[in-house]
Amino acid sequence: MHLFTPNHVKLLNSCYPPASALLTAGPDYSPNSHELSRLTYYASNNPGKLAKIGSELEKRLKLESRKARSGNIRSRASLLISLSIFRSLATECRRDIALLSPSLIASVDFTLNLVPSDLEVIARAASVFTAWTTYTNGHLIGADSSVTNDYLSILRQFASHGALNSPDQETQNRTRLIGLAALTAAINSEALYNDIGHFGSQVEVILRAILIIIFATPISTLNEQSSAVKEVSSSPYLAEFRTRPALERRAASIHIHIDGDKGPSTSDVSDASLHALFSLSNHANGAQLGYIMKSSFDNLDSLQYWTNLEHCCWYAEKIAEWAQYQYRYVVPTWLVDCLLTQQSPPPISSLHKALTTMVTSVFSSPTPLINLSSSDIMSNLLALLLRYISQSPEDPTLSAVVQCISSLGCHVYYSDQIQDLAAELINRLVLIQVQDVSGHHQFISSSSRSLAIRCLLEGLLGLIRAANASDSAESSFMPDADSSYVVEKARTGKTVEDRASRRTKVPPDIWQDTLILLCDPDPSVRKECSSALVYYICEEMPKQGEISDIDGMKHSRRLADMSLRHVQGILPNISDPTSKFFNSVHAYLYILATSPTLGTLPGSLYDSNLPSQDEPLTRVASSMDSDDYHGSEEISLPQNSNHRSSNAPQGPKARKESLVLHLLEQTPSRYDTPAKASEEDYANILRTLTTIQMNVPMHGLLTGVPMLSALNAALKTESAGASLLQRIVTVKTIISYVLLTIGRVWKIQQLVFLAEETTTILPSLSTPENGIVSSMSGSDFDSVLSLIIACRTVQDAFGLDEEGLRRRLTVKWTPNLALRDFTSPSGYDATLRGDGISPLLKISPALMQIENISLQSLARSTRGLGVSDLREALEGRTSMSNTALARPPSVSTLDHASFMGGDTHLRLTQTRSRTRAKKRSAHSNEVRDVLTRLGISKQSSNLLKATFPVLQKSSQG
Repeated sequence: MHLFTPNHVKLLNSCYPPASALLTAGPDYSPNSHELSRLTYYASNNPGKLAKIGSELEKRLKLESRKARSGNIRSRASLLISLSIFRSLATECRRDIALLSPSLIASVDFTLNLVPSDLEVIARAASVFTAWTTYTNGHLIGADSSVTNDYLSILRQFASHGALNSPDQETQNRTRLIGLAALTAAINSEALYNDIGHFGSQVEVILRAILIIIFATPISTLNEQSSAVKEVSSSPYLAEFRTRPALERRAASIHIHIDGDKGPSTSDVSDASLHALFSLSNHANGAQLGYIMKSSFDNLDSLQYWTNLEHCCWYAEKIAEWAQYQYRYVVPTWLVDCLLTQQSPPPISSLHKALTTMVTSVFSSPTPLINLSSSDIMSNLLALLLRYISQSPEDPTLSAVVQCISSLGCHVYYSDQIQDLAAELINRLVLIQVQDVSGHHQFISSSSRSLAIRCLLEGLLGLIRAANASDSAESSFMPDADSSYVVEKARTGKTVEDRASRRTKVPPDIWQDTLILLCDPDPSVRKECSSALVYYICEEMPKQGEISDIDGMKHSRRLADMSLRHVQGILPNISDPTSKFFNSVHAYLYILATSPTLGTLPGSLYDSNLPSQDEPLTRVASSMDSDDYHGSEEISLPQNSNHRSSNAPQGPKARKESLVLHLLEQTPSRYDTPAKASEEDYANILRTLTTIQMNVPMHGLLTGVPMLSALNAALKTESAGASLLQRIVTVKTIISYVLLTIGRVWKIQQLVFLAEETTTILPSLSTPENGIVSSMSGSDFDSVLSLIIACRTVQDAFGLDEEGLRRRLTVKWTPNLALRDFTSPSGYDATLRGDGISPLLKISPALMQIENISLQSLARSTRGLGVSDLREALEGRTSMSNTALARPPSVSTLDHASFMGGDTHLRLTQTRSRTRAKKRSAHSNEVRDVLTRLGISKQSSNLLKATFPVLQKSSQG
């Protein structure tokens, strides 16, 4: 009986050479070209037959694979020809390749499974797979389970070939190149990116082979090859892949090495792996980059590569560098999140160390990381640091976490970024600092608390150092803020930072919350705080209003010859944040130098509010989000420092205020008891004071001289033992060296001579003779003041005459006044800031010691009161309409300081909008208030008496 043979089967059979000629078909093993053209033409014009052709070819190929596995040479030759036919069909019928995909993918998978060691067959199968990946749209991946499973199986087999280990180096390199070529084709295919659900499983398979090769390659080779990856593509076809439509792409051919030629080298393999990694990173979006990081983590974990820190860091840097610009932030964010999820008990494993090192490496690299949520990263790293401290204070990973925090300063993308990060660090620092250290676990708790503070201070200092280093290429070398460095800068008369910075410096009102640590009970905390403060003053603190070069002043800047705006621009005043900052610094240094105790508050003040000693630091740190603490807050000390509320402090701010009060109470008015400070503390005091005078001479003079005068007066004693006398001599030596620095900075030669003479005499007073220390007495210090006041350079710098300068330098100074009047927004400070009073008003600080009720009249609104105001009060609308009785409905010029007040005052104060004003019912208080302001009340029938009560009282007297 005659059997009908379908046309597509006839065309397919004609593509093969006769069975007798199969053995001589090599080395190309290609189908008959003319018949192959007829077959592809038929298939492309009859898409309905394409699936049948693929099914017939699949059956033939599976049979040939089984025979080839058994050693049949003819079947092996026929198998190679069948694979070539599949590639030709995929290339010529690219428009309808989805119809051919099930048979093609199944055939390639079956062939790789049955013939896993024949390089020529593997290369031919890889060439077929590459053609399919080039033209497919990837819609079958995930939609067709059979195709998806076969596809993933193919990836796993090529990945195993890409990471093959063989005793024959040439065979290993050839096999790896074939596997990497197929994986690179998959990386550049829509099959990888079409279904996000299967993206992770594909990437995990692909990355394993790449990581094995990269971690076996020396870093020097990786650096050399990676520099050319972006410029040179591994294939001209892959280079055009993403920019061309699918129908216009060309599939790369994969073949084995030609016999007789020199075999591929290990360098060729590593270069191919780097090109594959670059393509993968460069094509991924944000979500896909997250899957890449997760797959990398899983592979590094299973391969136990965490101990290879250098390669781990290199890999993380390159992933971030080669990722698309807008998605690079995913890399460090994922690493930090991964760190937070690790809950390994102490000792911390190599995984934690590797992850922290990778985070630091990514942040320290020059690769831009836009869209990075630096605040969230900082919060997570701080939580991680405190958790590590709670679990294992001796863990060496702590330093790595601190470096992570510091490295955040390498990437500045908005002007206030470092300022915001520093504020967050300092807020967390304050919360840890105000903890009580009492209970049966006192040693453990105090050590953890001190370690946490020191780590946060180190991270804060490192953050600013990194920001300064990355701000300019010239500032990559950052010298330590030691005394020799400070002296050299003062000698040369050069400022620390004279170049324009693209970021905002951390203002002193933010750093001020760290100053109380100068008097911390732990000596190591005091030392760390002092070092950080010296660096901050030298390198970071804004120095507006300071003179840049004392020798450069060419003309006298007299107060009478200049406008008020010019004077305010050059003359430091008590209200500016820098002056308040330095007054606080001098107050804490005074306390440190004289106080016999630096202990914390008694437990009774904190027991009901502070956490127990078993409570981890992480819980305490989380209270930063509470409503009772909002960043840097000023201390508002009561007028009477001995007054204490019967209620325990509520919240960090109240606890800090209580701690400051406790320190002030322990500070003696006379130095009759040896201080708690150590020799190292006195050395740090001297370094800090001289640093202030050298870097901010104008603010240093106004805030430092009154403090030195008060400190010198406190040292007067009629009798002193050997221990106390030694301390007195030490403090007087500090005073002398600070005065010596002032003399050198301001070129006051007589002061330099006097200070040098005093420092020479003081060592001879180490043993008591008459029990009286007479060097640098009160009269001597008056001479010092006279020399400073009489200096023309000082007068020119401040624009003041001798009398005005004397008033500024002889103001009464105590640590209580410094921390109260110069820190709280009240009194003279409020006057100059414009808090309700005209900013044009300038009053001497000495006048604020007396009652001056008449100033209240200056806070009145310029708007007059009238009948409409009384009507609105009767109707209950005063809070909405009367600017004299309530806050104005919009931003007013009275809500912020005048433009004459210098750069630090050029900002608006947020006010309540009219839409947020609440209507209140009319009541007698509002009506009475309006009547009183109009001068119509029982207590007053005279408008003059209501407005100027003090003058009225004086005239009657």
